[in-house]
Amino acid sequence: MRGAREIAAVTDATFRLHRGECLALIGESGCGKSVLASALLGLLPGNARTEGHAWLSGGRAGDERLGGGRAGEERPDGGRADRGGDRLDLLAADERTLARTVRGRRIGLVPQSPAAHLTPVRTVRSQLRETLRELTGRRDGEEAAAARAAFPADHLDRHPHQLSGGLAQRAATALALVGDAPLLLADEPTTGLDRALVDRTVDELRAQVDRGHTLLMITHDLAAAERIADRVAVMYAGRIVELADAEAFFGDPGPRHPYARGLLDALPERAFTPIPGMPPELGDLPAGCAFAPRCPRAADACAAVPPLTDGVACHHPRSDRA
Repeated sequence: MRGAREIAAVTDATFRLHRGECLALIGESGCGKSVLASALLGLLPGNARTEGHAWLSGGRAGDERLGGGRAGEERPDGGRADRGGDRLDLLAADERTLARTVRGRRIGLVPQSPAAHLTPVRTVRSQLRETLRELTGRRDGEEAAAARAAFPADHLDRHPHQLSGGLAQRAATALALVGDAPLLLADEPTTGLDRALVDRTVDELRAQVDRGHTLLMITHDLAAAERIADRVAVMYAGRIVELADAEAFFGDPGPRHPYARGLLDALPERAFTPIPGMPPELGDLPAGCAFAPRCPRAADACAAVPPLTDGVACHHPRSDRA
């Protein structure tokens, strides 16, 4: 909500995240990616409203899954969003449940700004110790917790302001891993890092996936997404417009949605051709397909919002040859 006006920051976001994989949610800044992350963790502002479901399944390390949809509804992948087993609807959970059983324990957050996430007046060791005690009941183990995120033990007694950007990111990642949460949510974890630190951070997160964790990585860094992801979800103006296997998306045949194709073509190592125009304001979306005003393929059919069908929300998606 903004004043008396309601703004749909995220609409019809439907995807399923399987255990032991990384899904990269990509798109330009302001498209709704971080709003989605905040909704999953119950961290939206008080005047925000959510609808639908975000089912969190499992509960053991390596056995967590995240899926959207309506209760009891068949999904395109054949799953059912029912209330069986130990599934939890994150969007319906109260603050007590989220604080005591979800955050840190079932979902670990790797934040966008580790400097803001870390307590500035306490050492990394003391923050790890407190988190270990809270989530696991242990009163030691800081060195082992730091090692999981490749944080050097000889920096544990430093304060956050004494760390480089890369080390601060590793400290925040170490805190996210303390509870051995099966699902990790990384919200723009490489912002402000140079390319070498981006690659190192991404590789460390990928190592967690390879150890059995599940990762939802929200990023506008396509190189980082290509390096880490098993699948890619592309968001534009609050909607997911393409879901694809990462290898096919970044390689052959490439993206099928014109916007997703434009994102890759804008990269310096590719065509270096910018997408014309600007993304719309979420509070002033055009009728029909939100990308139509910028799209070279726009036609009369684009006056209607295209559904996400076979992994792409477009009335005229690109074929393997177009």
